[in-house]
Amino acid sequence: MTVTGSGAGGATAADPVAVVVGGERPAVAEPPPARLPSRSEGGWAFAWAELLRLPALFTVPGDILAGAATVPGRPGARTLCAIGSSLCLYEAGMALNDWADRAEDAAERPHRPLPSGRVRPAAAFTAACALTATGLALAARAGRPALAVAAPLAATVWAYDLGLKRTPAGPVAMAAARSLDLLLGAAAGSARVRPALPSAALLGTHTLALTTVSRHETRGGSPLTPLTALVTTGALTHLLTRTPSPTGQDAAAPTRTAGHALRVAGALAYAATAARPYLHATLNPSPPLTQKAVGGGIRATIPLQAALCARSGAPVSALITAALTPLAARFAKKVSVT
Repeated sequence: MTVTGSGAGGATAADPVAVVVGGERPAVAEPPPARLPSRSEGGWAFAWAELLRLPALFTVPGDILAGAATVPGRPGARTLCAIGSSLCLYEAGMALNDWADRAEDAAERPHRPLPSGRVRPAAAFTAACALTATGLALAARAGRPALAVAAPLAATVWAYDLGLKRTPAGPVAMAAARSLDLLLGAAAGSARVRPALPSAALLGTHTLALTTVSRHETRGGSPLTPLTALVTTGALTHLLTRTPSPTGQDAAAPTRTAGHALRVAGALAYAATAARPYLHATLNPSPPLTQKAVGGGIRATIPLQAALCARSGAPVSALITAALTPLAARFAKKVSVT
């Protein structure tokens, strides 16, 4: 649901590229510490926070709020259940991602929780299963339409982590996960998800570009990939600032004025966060600058979600989503999202 980090998230994917539900994390080969941490060092809570890439969770609620903003009514108990479902499925993807990559991590990232022995592989896999089941149960509490979206979302998360992320279909799968996550928010508030399709397409496009860039984090590559992401960012910014609300919910003058201001602010924040590192990677597609481009794309997800909320006539949801930005930055200083 990151670009987790890339991830792509390896989402990274980091997790796409945590962009994304789906537990993505970047393929970046992180430098190992001088010594491996002991099982008790930092405590078990820190080890699990590192495994689950806790700061990346702040990129998740905005998906649901942006989806809920596209349908009539205010977010309620079902929306909260959908947010809980999304968080669980996202974290399931994170745990499953490390479980699936445990052999690779043992060679390239021995300080990660699994290869260092701070978290057992069986525990990570069990957590992935339990979080998936919990996520589906919460989706069921949000209604049958929500469950109908959460089920393919969960399947996409597992398919990505267990095989698709290393194939050309990886970025598409990650984009699909983010789009489905947004549709989950709409399904929880209404039996119809069609009004949310334009917003889902915009978020999915951002995730697709971000995840594609993340695949070159460790080796760099052609400047064409970050250039494409840069152009995509510009196109999305234009659409967010120029097109009217697709739902017509901001027809009232006060709401329209507030919504437009927040939409423009969110779109500009999105562009400012993503465009500069993409430009640097275009001029010099080295691994360090490509990794910074992925980080910028991940951070840009939250203002993009806020702009989508405002675009759909939900200024309160836009403000709540935007408020997650400083929280994500604060927690990221303690636990890496990659």
